[in-house]
Amino acid sequence: MGEMVFLLPFSNQMNAYGNALPFSNYWTPRRKGWVAQCVRILCLATLLWLTPAWAQPPLKIGLTPIIPYDRLDIDEDLRKYLETKLGRQIEFVRRDSYRPAIDMLSHDQLDVAWVSVYPYVYLHHNFNLRLLATPVYHGYPFFRTYLIVPADDKTTTSLLQLRGKIFAYADPFSFSGYLYPRYELHEAGKNAATFFAKTFFTMGHKRVVRAVASGLADGGYVDGYIWDSLAKSEPQLTAKTRIVEMSGLHGFPPLVAAKKLSNRDFDDLRRVLIGMSSDPVGAKVLKRLGLDGFVPGDPKWYAEAAHMMHVMGDI
Repeated sequence: MGEMVFLLPFSNQMNAYGNALPFSNYWTPRRKGWVAQCVRILCLATLLWLTPAWAQPPLKIGLTPIIPYDRLDIDEDLRKYLETKLGRQIEFVRRDSYRPAIDMLSHDQLDVAWVSVYPYVYLHHNFNLRLLATPVYHGYPFFRTYLIVPADDKTTTSLLQLRGKIFAYADPFSFSGYLYPRYELHEAGKNAATFFAKTFFTMGHKRVVRAVASGLADGGYVDGYIWDSLAKSEPQLTAKTRIVEMSGLHGFPPLVAAKKLSNRDFDDLRRVLIGMSSDPVGAKVLKRLGLDGFVPGDPKWYAEAAHMMHVMGDI
């Protein structure tokens, strides 16, 4: 009769005659294969458990003209902060207009994008994309849009006085720089297509400021946050313009999440953004951005913009 072996500790293994089995008899080829397989599984599980978040694909965050191109050092500060807090790579994807960001978000080529009010409403309406976070500015998650004219224009006091003049638009998908002036003229019974002698797109709010400051345009609407930021960083530029009108408050340009962004990544990124204001390093980054912090945001803050887009036939 062959030996019967029980799986006891090595020192207690006995043969049928009560003699201790040698270690080599216990360690049969069959058992070697089984143990080796267990070791491989254990090593794989340990490797997966220890794999850092850095091994994951980077989170791709689109940046639009909300932050001027010459403030790339601020982008870098924000990227490093997010990477440190999330423990994974962040890739900023810069675009100089809103349309590419809209297309990339709707086709899941970005995870998140910081966009204007118009793109958010458009993306929410057409693709049901989620509002990730809204910046807080001067204590509130709102901003105003400014009508500016050259500083040497001392007489213009309203948009309607720019009839027959040259007007600069920011971007076809800009709330402040295109939708708002068209809507204001519509409400006044005017047609934006015939109201001005000439219009052109600068493809950026800072470029609107430059166009007006240089006299290339007689007026233009710009995002108030961007004009205020330029007034601090380039006061010699904004000094060549004059603010004629300020709009009411509107929801601040938000961060929007693509559908492919997992709920976990969505929650983690929102948590880090909201926590920036209470973190010493995060607070420094926010100060450089000219912001007070971030809040989850509320789609209702953008309802008025959605109404304007409906009236103008944009959605």
